[in-house]
Amino acid sequence: MQLIEAIILGLVQGLTEFLPISSSAHLRIIGEFLPSAQDPGATFTAITQIGTETAVLVYFWGTIVRVIRAWFRSLSGKIPRNDPDARMGWLIIIGTIPIGVLGFLFQDVIRGTFRNLWLVAVVMIVFGLLLGAADRYGKRTRELTDLTYPHGLALGFAQALALIPGVSRSGATTTLGLALGYTRPAAAEYAFLLAVPAVFGSGFYELIQSFEEPGGPYGPIDTAVATVVAFGVGLAVIAFLMQYLKRGSFLPFVIYRLALGALLIVLLSVGVLQPY
Repeated sequence: MQLIEAIILGLVQGLTEFLPISSSAHLRIIGEFLPSAQDPGATFTAITQIGTETAVLVYFWGTIVRVIRAWFRSLSGKIPRNDPDARMGWLIIIGTIPIGVLGFLFQDVIRGTFRNLWLVAVVMIVFGLLLGAADRYGKRTRELTDLTYPHGLALGFAQALALIPGVSRSGATTTLGLALGYTRPAAAEYAFLLAVPAVFGSGFYELIQSFEEPGGPYGPIDTAVATVVAFGVGLAVIAFLMQYLKRGSFLPFVIYRLALGALLIVLLSVGVLQPY
């Protein structure tokens, strides 16, 4: 039964990681409705995200290799440091600093207080409204080549908000990107690239910690299977979303966030769900 639950959670992780609806919130909520009726935990969530970020590596492999190569070549002076790909390398490094520092400093809060379902419900609604406003009123004239270092750092702080389940890593970064005037595909692509070092860092950290002090209801095999499932589903979702954003808006995701947040509040109010 635990393996079946892990597969279900892997499917949920893959389906929701790249959509601006918060995968960590969905794992937190879905866990309450599975037979074991418990929070999968921050450790399980972080490890399964290794699967979805591997999907990012596969989908954006050419871009990632080009950026890494250019970044190293700029260090040796073989190409200018303002080369677009070399700049992107620096932008990703700078943008990763906030979530790395805050994630390390607030580990206990992330594992505890931030997983309160009341908080999840509120941020689902608030950040849904922010995403809707940014998508509606953003100018959408800037491309990734226009990304500046101040914007890269600001987007890094936006990503750090995703330490709270319900915010959404891609959602928060994309929302600010749209508010700053970037196109939908540009904002989404930078969100995906920016997440790679942060997610792999936290995922492997939690993986190592789990060997020393196992946490959560799922064992190593269950978690490994869920991670593989998340990779396969996540790869399909990236391909879908990047095509969809060329012509579609974020409105369906905004409506979904508002509806889910409202439903959570109702379920918590009547006692169907408990905050922890």
